[in-house]
Amino acid sequence: MSSGQIFRVENEGPIAWVVLNRPEKRNTLTLEFFSGLTEIFRQLDSDPETAVVVIRAEGRDFTVGLDLTEAAAILNADSAGSREEMRRRIEEIQESMNSVEKCRKPVIAAVQGYCIGGGVDLLCACDIRIAARDAVFSIRETRIGIIADLGTLQRMPHIVGYGWFNELALTGRNFTAGEALQMGFVTRICENGEELAGRARELAGEIVQCPPLAVEGVKDVALYSRDNGIYPGLKYVAQKNAAVLPNEDVVEAFQAFLEKRAPRFKRN
Repeated sequence: MSSGQIFRVENEGPIAWVVLNRPEKRNTLTLEFFSGLTEIFRQLDSDPETAVVVIRAEGRDFTVGLDLTEAAAILNADSAGSREEMRRRIEEIQESMNSVEKCRKPVIAAVQGYCIGGGVDLLCACDIRIAARDAVFSIRETRIGIIADLGTLQRMPHIVGYGWFNELALTGRNFTAGEALQMGFVTRICENGEELAGRARELAGEIVQCPPLAVEGVKDVALYSRDNGIYPGLKYVAQKNAAVLPNEDVVEAFQAFLEKRAPRFKRN
């Protein structure tokens, strides 16, 4: 489950680590990155052995954003045909971020250094974001004359609220890990990369201890409710629980409680 040298996938029991692996290029986002991300997350979604995914990066920075050399070829549309091709290509790239959000397994992002432009799009598609104290974020597209088009404008307001979002998106300024924590974009700040990886592993481990059907159901219902509203979301979760309850996980949870032992949930 690999996409050349751009990613490295490491399996640690039920935790899959997706590692951005071009530190010499500060993990810039190429066309191959986006297609590889889609492929990896579709495989992780269907992998019965994977319960949680953690995205991290090698090197000083998480990512400094889009590879502008490659992007220039896409953005240089000078005819109706090439503009239509650009629209199709953008939609294909959008699907890479969608594949992260659609993955039934919870996705944790662990960020150090710079996380710029498309990196913020990627974080917005994750379920939990934690950061090292040196992390710096920016919706940088505004400053180079582009409308961010991979999901930040659609997802980030639901994470931090429109006040913070509008300030950051309209100015394109850098914001720190401290600001990200204040606004709720990240939930934890760690002092260094080692602590960051350890905290990501700890969070993933806590999720692994919960029944897989319940974890996947929470993610599914939360996304449905965000996109469709409170009352449709309530109907959706009622239907979902009616379809899956009772199940082996619930029986095992109750039995483990009565027997005062750790539950043993099935993953496939």
